[in-house]
Amino acid sequence: MPSNKTFRVKRVLGKKTKQNRQMPAWFRAKGTVKRAYSFKRRNWRHSKIGL
Repeated sequence: MPSNKTFRVKRVLGKKTKQNRQMPAWFRAKGTVKRAYSFKRRNWRHSKIGL
């Protein structure tokens, strides 16, 4: 990917970076959670965004 990015691409990359974090510990510690992990996690080697 080029170092000069358009604002549109940069905005998408920023959103995907924010989505790619684990669930907060307090949310997992509540106990009433059906899933204890974030299923939206993405690794840069395993799956690509498709830009």
